[in-house]
Amino acid sequence: MKALKKVIQNLDPKFEKGGKWEKMYPLYETLSTFLFTPKHVTKKGAHIRDGVDLKRTMFMVVIAMIPALLFGIYNTGHWHYELQSYLNPEQYGAYSDYLTGFGDKVVYGLFQVLPLVIVSYGVGLAIEFIFGFVRGHGLHEGFLVSGMLIPLIMPADVPLWMVGVATAFAVVIGKEVFGGTGMNIVNIALTARAFLFFAYPTAMSGDKVWKSGTTDVIAANDGILPDGASGATALGDLASFVGDAPVVAGETIAENASSAELIQKFEGAYDPLHAIIGMIPGSVGETSMIAILLGAGLLLYTGVASWRIILSFFAGGFVFGLLMNLIGANAYMDLPAYYHLIIGGFAFGAVFMATDPVTASQTQYGKLWYGFLGGGLAVLIRVLNPAYPEGVMLAILFMNIMAPLIDHYVVQANISRRKKRFKTA
Repeated sequence: MKALKKVIQNLDPKFEKGGKWEKMYPLYETLSTFLFTPKHVTKKGAHIRDGVDLKRTMFMVVIAMIPALLFGIYNTGHWHYELQSYLNPEQYGAYSDYLTGFGDKVVYGLFQVLPLVIVSYGVGLAIEFIFGFVRGHGLHEGFLVSGMLIPLIMPADVPLWMVGVATAFAVVIGKEVFGGTGMNIVNIALTARAFLFFAYPTAMSGDKVWKSGTTDVIAANDGILPDGASGATALGDLASFVGDAPVVAGETIAENASSAELIQKFEGAYDPLHAIIGMIPGSVGETSMIAILLGAGLLLYTGVASWRIILSFFAGGFVFGLLMNLIGANAYMDLPAYYHLIIGGFAFGAVFMATDPVTASQTQYGKLWYGFLGGGLAVLIRVLNPAYPEGVMLAILFMNIMAPLIDHYVVQANISRRKKRFKTA
């Protein structure tokens, strides 16, 4: 490595201002800082001495997402073959067991998920390079994380061109127009998901997108799912509880069924342990709470993520879940509060989205309020507005906008307390 570093250092004069390859400096700077810690130091303002730079920090976040990615690959393969077991029971009947056909499920999952990752990084990095050449700087590090987050919060069957369009929209409109990495006001990955959710809702919601190959199975079975099969998620079923035709795992429940009966049916279809492990359909990387918490442990151990935001986000969701239980106006409100924390994208949002250091609150007390209100708002949107079964996306985007206001009031409160102490001194 020392020899390689010496070669790169010898090339510096050719790429720096006035050098032979000056115009290629953004590409050179990107590749050199990818391999080694940048030699640049701050010229003004606060000076922080640390052995970790922004690229290394972003790499740590990407590493923390690997357990969720690996589990998502397998989970995608499992739910594909689970549907196939209804269509071809003789060939795939045994595949309905979660661990049967491990190799086939991994291979299928790889072919479904990796293209999403490749398109996300390919489009996003291309745009970043274009802006880098125009502005004369290297590749911004922030997209190293966003490029992985985007595919992990998508359904496995989302068309690749949609991923590309959403990524381009998020990078250009969500970040570059504000000045690039560190200047965006909302989370980039959630901006991409929100764009697809509102521009192409049928590709991001309903009961045909969460299990890979659902549309093919429907087409092969005269336009309907095979008997006993379901393409819905836990949140999709819960949203039906406030309507006239509640559904659990593809089974329509009697309209006059009590809340207790509906919750019992739901708990039978979506066992809490299965939800924690991740053995339920959903977005690629959002289902396994265990995989997500492994990543959270790494981020907390390395100091990359704020424990205040993560803990308060979970606390807010649980408290507001209990509040819904107290109101108890329908079966959805009667759902045990802890369920909100283990289904959907709640855990993933708390660990990897809400903790975004650019768009989250910066003050210590502000982080607690930011996380608590974000988790609570996610539950409120889920329960009170079934049109948006997954409330985490909208809740975090809203709190991104509110974060500066929260910090403002925290700072003003600190100033007021200090003034009072000064007067009494």
